[in-house]
Amino acid sequence: MFTGIVQGTAQIKAITEGTNFRTHVVEMPQEMLKGLQIGASVAHNGVCLTVTKIQDNLVSFDLMQETLKITNLGKLKTGDFVNIERAMQMGTEIGGHILSGHVYCTADIVERLPSENNLQIWFQLPNQDMMKYVLTKGFIAVDGISLTIGEVHEQRFCVNLIPETIHRTLIGKKEVGEKVNIEIDPQTQAIVDTVERYLAQKEA
Repeated sequence: MFTGIVQGTAQIKAITEGTNFRTHVVEMPQEMLKGLQIGASVAHNGVCLTVTKIQDNLVSFDLMQETLKITNLGKLKTGDFVNIERAMQMGTEIGGHILSGHVYCTADIVERLPSENNLQIWFQLPNQDMMKYVLTKGFIAVDGISLTIGEVHEQRFCVNLIPETIHRTLIGKKEVGEKVNIEIDPQTQAIVDTVERYLAQKEA
């Protein structure tokens, strides 16, 4: 489980292609290596990946075909960076919201509106069905970052980024046309799905 509070970024130093999967070797920041073991979970742009090898500060992760297809990780190349979050530990402060690291889809960046101390970014989801889980002032994870939804219009929604988020993560460097990973708030999804089932049973 994760919190959506990105702890830093890491550069992809090597990519090895296999049959229906690939391996990413990333250079982990020194402060994020403490206690890291093979089998541990680390979120890359919000995608939960498992550590398969550790050699000094180079850490390997295997990505299956489904992960490469659904998320933006399949578009990355050597030299690119990813947002990194170690799995949450029981008893620590949760500053964001609970995430599973299971990305639902990608969204396109359709507009960037910078101001003096703020950056508003608008995203478009691939289909209308996803929008029932996207509510104004609700939570959403974008590339693994826990964010509050600002406004919602049709298949679009926006978030407002403070300087700390822009500094700590990669989101401020994203341009119009790029894709980001989306994880819907699981509590919102559970409530919406429960209400839909209840209404369907009443109408049956």
